[in-house]
Amino acid sequence: MKSSFSTEQRRVYNFLMILVIASTICLQGWRTLFNNFAVDNAGINGFQMGVIQSVREIPGFLTFLVIYLLLIFKEHRLSIYSVILAAIGVIFTGFFDSFLGCILTTFIFSTGFHYYETTNKSQTLQYFNVQQAPLVFGKQQSLKAITNICIGGILLLSAHFMTLKWNFVIIGVVVLLLVIPLLRFKPNKEEEGRQNTKMILKKKYTLFYILNFLSGARRQIFVVFAVFMLVEQYHFSVIQVTVLFILNNIITYFTAPLIGKGINRFGERTILSLEYSFMIFVFLGYGFIQNGWIIALLYVIDNLFFSCSIAINTFFQKVGEKADVASSMAVGFAINHISAVVIPVIGGYLWMLDYSIPYIVGAVLAGASLIFTQFIPKAIKKAQ
Repeated sequence: MKSSFSTEQRRVYNFLMILVIASTICLQGWRTLFNNFAVDNAGINGFQMGVIQSVREIPGFLTFLVIYLLLIFKEHRLSIYSVILAAIGVIFTGFFDSFLGCILTTFIFSTGFHYYETTNKSQTLQYFNVQQAPLVFGKQQSLKAITNICIGGILLLSAHFMTLKWNFVIIGVVVLLLVIPLLRFKPNKEEEGRQNTKMILKKKYTLFYILNFLSGARRQIFVVFAVFMLVEQYHFSVIQVTVLFILNNIITYFTAPLIGKGINRFGERTILSLEYSFMIFVFLGYGFIQNGWIIALLYVIDNLFFSCSIAINTFFQKVGEKADVASSMAVGFAINHISAVVIPVIGGYLWMLDYSIPYIVGAVLAGASLIFTQFIPKAIKKAQ
C-alpha cells in the first residue's frame, strides 16, 4: 500500500500512525480499567454510570467547535494537542475516586480523544484518495488492535502488583512521551489543502448525517452497557475483561484491513448492510440470553464488525467536496454524538427497570441503520 504513496503521503501516514498508537493507548487503558475502577473504587451504580457516559459524550457533541479551533491551530497540531489533553485526563482519573471526580476526569479525557478522532478522520480523507483512504483506515484499525493487545497484556500483568490508580498514571505518561516529539512535525503546506473554516450543512450530505446519528445512538448502547453488564451482572474481573479485550483485538488485527479492501471491492452499501444485519441479532442476544460466556461471545462478534463504520466516512469522501472534509467530519462527529449525550442517562434509567430494554432499543436502531443504508447507490463504489 505505501508503495503507491507520494513522499508527503508517507510522512503524513507515519505521523498519523504514531498518533493512532498514542490515542489507542489512552482509550484502551481507560476503557479496560475504568469499569472496575468505577464499581470497586468509586462505588458507581448503573444510573451513575449512565450519567458519566453521557458526560463523556458531550465533547463528542461539541466537536463542531473544531471548525473554529482550526482558525487558531493547524489541523495536525490540533491533533497533537488533543491527544496530550486526553493523556492528562487519564493520568488524573485514579486520583478522583468519586462520582463527581469520575465525571471531571472523564470529561477531560473525552474532550481530547474526540477532538483527535475528528481531526484524524479529516486528515486521512484529505491526504489519501478514494482507493487509498479505506486501506489507510483499515490499517489504522489494525494498528489500534495490535496496540490494544499490547496494552491488554501489560495491564494483565500489572493488575497483580499495581493499583488501578498508578496504572492510569503510567498509561498517561507513556502517551505524553510518544506525542510531545511530534510537535516538530510540519506537513507540506501545499499538500495540506484549503478547508472551509465554517460550519457546513448541505442537503446532499443528508444521508451521511443520518447514518452518523443512528451509528452514534446504537454504538453508545454497546459502549456504555456491554462491558458494564459483564462486570455487574456476571462479575467479570479486570483480568477477565482484559483477556476479552485482547481476544477482540487479535481478531480485529486480521479483519480490519480486509474490511478496507472490502469497501473498495463491494462498496459501502454492502459492508454497512452486513454490519447492521448482524447487530440486530447481537443486541437481541444481549437482552435475552442469560449466560455470561455467551454474552462475552456476542461482545466479540459486535467488536468484529466495529471497523465497518469507516465506510460511513469513505462514503462521504466519494460524494463530498474536498474543501468540506474538515468541517463535515466535525459536524458528522457532532451529529454522531447528539443521541450519545442523552442515551446513556436514559439507558441507565431503563437499565434499573430491566437491563434488557436498552438492548432492544439497540436492535431497533440497528434495523433503522440497515434501512437507510439501502439509500446508498450501488454504483457509489465506482466513484473516483
